[in-house]
Amino acid sequence: MKDRPAYGGFKRKLVIAFDVGTTFSGISYSVLDPGHPPKIQGVTRFPAQEQVNGSSKIPTVLYYDADGHVRAIGAEALSEGIYEQAEDEGWFKVEWFKLHLRPAEETSGPSGISRQLPPLPEGKSIIDIYSDFMAYLHKCAKSYIEQTHPNGIDLWGALASQAEFILSHPNGWEGSQQSQMRRAAVTASLVPDTREGHDRLHFVTEGEASLHYSLENGLPADSLEEGDGVVIVDAGGGTVDISAYARSSATGDAKDSKVKLFEEIAPPQCHFHGSVFVSLHARVFLSNLLTESQFLEDLDTIVKAFDKTTKLRFRNANDPQFIKFGSTRDNEPDTNIRYGQLKISGFFEPSISCVVNAVREQRTLAHKPFTHVVLVGGFASSDWLFEKVSERLNPEGFKVIRPENHLNKAVADGAMSFYIDHCVRTRVSRFTYGQFSNTKFDPHNADHQRRIHDVYTSLSGQKNVKNNFSIILPKNTQVSETKEFAKDFHISRKTIDKLTTATYVDTDNYSKLCSIVVDLKHLVPIADQYKKTGPDGSILPPAL
Repeated sequence: MKDRPAYGGFKRKLVIAFDVGTTFSGISYSVLDPGHPPKIQGVTRFPAQEQVNGSSKIPTVLYYDADGHVRAIGAEALSEGIYEQAEDEGWFKVEWFKLHLRPAEETSGPSGISRQLPPLPEGKSIIDIYSDFMAYLHKCAKSYIEQTHPNGIDLWGALASQAEFILSHPNGWEGSQQSQMRRAAVTASLVPDTREGHDRLHFVTEGEASLHYSLENGLPADSLEEGDGVVIVDAGGGTVDISAYARSSATGDAKDSKVKLFEEIAPPQCHFHGSVFVSLHARVFLSNLLTESQFLEDLDTIVKAFDKTTKLRFRNANDPQFIKFGSTRDNEPDTNIRYGQLKISGFFEPSISCVVNAVREQRTLAHKPFTHVVLVGGFASSDWLFEKVSERLNPEGFKVIRPENHLNKAVADGAMSFYIDHCVRTRVSRFTYGQFSNTKFDPHNADHQRRIHDVYTSLSGQKNVKNNFSIILPKNTQVSETKEFAKDFHISRKTIDKLTTATYVDTDNYSKLCSIVVDLKHLVPIADQYKKTGPDGSILPPAL
């Protein structure tokens, strides 16, 4: 925010945001001084990338040797000579590893995602990889702050041990993915494995972080009148995250009255149609095209050339595109290879269709109308992506815009703004949350009759039907941070040795959210006094 209120804390604090992206990562931070407005700053210098002045991103790439040690990471992993050294010494390249953390049930994207992703090294888990990369980002933040701030070494020494961290993740990730990221942060020594240490970790979706970024960088001043909405499309390397928000009529606390509040107005979406899948589509096409070609062994080189040049320049699906990978002596007319160049068409259509259809679905589900669609993220810098999305959505009354500033730092800066400004106070449930329970048998209910095999007589003498999904929080429900959804359940057992139950989400496949274990020994006296008469008049045993 241009006019943020002064930080109201009592002591100085360091807050660091890590955006671990599929292809590139970024770091933003803020030194919060009591009585002074917070300022968001970015790390713009990284090892082996010093020559790139002002670069705010670093490649999300690592090399491991045969013993599992990191040998090259970040920009160093892509520097001149590393590829040859890795080949000679048998190093294992790790890239796109973020997508290995995705929820198992996620299906919104190309089929067989797992088969298309580069594998992880043998003996390394996704938590190990995340931990090594977080430790590297932490080292980069330390070096940058120590070298660029007055008395930077003393500043880091005084604040680093109690620093708080903001970790961003795609919209589709829930508690399971956050738990693994938390374990990685602990392993990377960002925080200790204690309650206090865990409290210094905060999570934010990439969609919400991008909204905070967009509020400062690109939304027209009149685009968000009270009640008007906006859709944020965070098009990154791996995922396309869709989120819809509107200005809220609520006001902030007195201490942050300058902050405008927003509410989520539709369930956020996450689709596996980021820029890496454009490259995967190209690889599949080229592999098939070159099956009988002498250039098949050059497939990796051709795809790399596509990534670095053709994919970035692509603007028109009707114009021929070329990948330059060889010399002018390389010719193979049957596969459209002439003078070391391969003529191709575009592979962006699945991503374009995904964005357009997702925006339309958000309009259907949203609790309030919206007209503005804001594209952020590294993939949003593609002119063809922006032009095609605009071409299809503008006739439907949407206004598609892109922030003018660095699109690839939207999530890192936005994550910091999320922590400082906290503009979103109401969110929408992505799933239906509830609990499997038993309900009273109704002989006139057709569904109960079909499930007659699930009918039983409880200890209290009542006929019940098992496996009834009892909804606690319906999907697409707006939930404020202070609103609680609750429902009472009770269990009857002849013994009280151990009672366990499970909570489920998503009415389609009931993914397990958590297990709840409660010590009920204190209820023994009550259970001993509790007696009920059965349907035949007999006294049933005590039940809990």
